[in-house]
Amino acid sequence: MSGGFLAVDSGGSGLRAVVGAVGGDGPGPLGPLARRDSGEPVRTGAGGIDPGHLLGQLLPMARALGAETGLTRLDTVVVGAAGLATLGDALRAELPGALARELGVRTVALVADAVTAYVGALGPRAGAVVAAGTGLIAVGTDLSRWRRADGWGHLLGDCGSGAWIGRAGLEAALRAHDGRAGGSASLLARAEERFGPVAGLPGQVYPRSDRPAVLASFAPEVAACAAADPVAAEILRAAARHLADSAAAVCPGGGEPLVAVTGGLRRLGDPLLTPLGEELKKRLPRARWTVAEGDPLDGSVRIAADLATGSLALPGDDRMLWVTRVRDGGADG
Repeated sequence: MSGGFLAVDSGGSGLRAVVGAVGGDGPGPLGPLARRDSGEPVRTGAGGIDPGHLLGQLLPMARALGAETGLTRLDTVVVGAAGLATLGDALRAELPGALARELGVRTVALVADAVTAYVGALGPRAGAVVAAGTGLIAVGTDLSRWRRADGWGHLLGDCGSGAWIGRAGLEAALRAHDGRAGGSASLLARAEERFGPVAGLPGQVYPRSDRPAVLASFAPEVAACAAADPVAAEILRAAARHLADSAAAVCPGGGEPLVAVTGGLRRLGDPLLTPLGEELKKRLPRARWTVAEGDPLDGSVRIAADLATGSLALPGDDRMLWVTRVRDGGADG
């Protein structure tokens, strides 16, 4: 077997990579053949996402996958990366040339993880996707351009995310501890069970480099209290309003666009999803809320297969979906 594609998802839990083939000897236009995972997230430093660290993991995975499947050449590579829109300049400058030298790649697409989440969820259809986990970002398209909302991190945004819910729950616990209005005795009890005496909570949270994840770890406790605790229930309803706000900000007007919510926050279940459905109906009465078809890696596979067959129908964007063809003299964006 000769040419094929490599599709990559790079996120907070590490790298996932798939090789596949299209047409000819391959199993069709969406033909993943084999997969490798790495549990080491790609480093981000002062210069943004570290291309050397990404390549150090990706190249051995790509060669092993090629040997396993008999793909002697990878013509197309799609890398979906968390933080690409704001931290991807070094990747754009270095990755296409390096992949051409090392693997003979001719087409490279660098894609924001929110876009791969969108494509994995909805495919090439107009609508909006809210990717909600520890953080939160919404992406929408009318198939002529991309729009994004939030994704500004836990200090400036990510409103309605797991970190946001967890922080709000811990604030309610501290209010109860102090005797201030808006406190929740049940959340205080759960906070102390998880973290110990809440007077020591700032020392456990503020110095941590993984602060968003620590905050988000308390979100399931908020959901568990929601049925019997009006404070917890209101936190989740407020989160639902934030998710609906972000969806509405990016959703294209006209017709009946699709809306999907992806990510780990869905695991909170009915305490969040029920008010979210109500809020989406208020904000986007003509939209159709649908279940996501796949995840960000599925989105990378879809984009790679469409590029390989010349059928990509999604809009390009320098920050969100950047495609370059590598030629002997350099790269053409």
